[in-house]
Amino acid sequence: MAVATQPTTSNIPAYKTVFLQSCLSANVLTFGTYTLKSGRQSPYFFNAGSFHTAPLLSAISTAYAHTIISFLSSNPSIPRPDIIFGPAYKGIPLACSTLLELHRLDPQTWSSVAYSFNRKEVKDHGEGGGIVGASLTGKNVLVIDDVITAGTAMRETISLVAKEAGKIVAFVVALDRVEKMPGPREKEEGVDDGEPRMSAMGQIKGEFGLPTASIVTLDDLIAVLRVKGDEQDLERLEEYRRRYRASD
Repeated sequence: MAVATQPTTSNIPAYKTVFLQSCLSANVLTFGTYTLKSGRQSPYFFNAGSFHTAPLLSAISTAYAHTIISFLSSNPSIPRPDIIFGPAYKGIPLACSTLLELHRLDPQTWSSVAYSFNRKEVKDHGEGGGIVGASLTGKNVLVIDDVITAGTAMRETISLVAKEAGKIVAFVVALDRVEKMPGPREKEEGVDDGEPRMSAMGQIKGEFGLPTASIVTLDDLIAVLRVKGDEQDLERLEEYRRRYRASD
């Protein structure tokens, strides 16, 4: 007699599971109906601005640090970063706390690495300029951000770092939605044409040749919900993934 097996998250690294469970328990990840910048209706929403307590900030910075260490170890051709850069505003605490955690995990490697972030408005007095923290000039820059939907913020960051004479070596985000970019009819009429398209992160990687990584993806979230989650939420996410899955 066959024994039914229970779904597990054993194929997901522990730090990813802990991170997702922290997101779910603190309502950083919520379920419902949300309108994205693209106009697309999403059954879930991720708000990194909700990581505003010490335990939650510790959870996300630990997850970022483990992701970065694993990513760089698996891709030795990526130059070692000199700067951890967090785009204003949400990226600012993420960059600072992640660098602290990287140093805690491996002080020898990360003691000489600095953090930096941009001002939304350039300061015309005091030290002046648009960058706070270490200068980006001539430096290898690893960018941390929360979630990429349309890629607009990514392109703005690429332009900003280039203007400051820095070199981006990688992008690391908290959540990769792994969904295709909206087509013309979806932007104008809210109608998906069913055509395959790359994700925003895939486009950035292809267009600029930049390595990208994420703490978790929609696939990881679905795997966790299969073990412990609401069945209706799970069904809506799986349907969303089937409909909007990116071609990359």
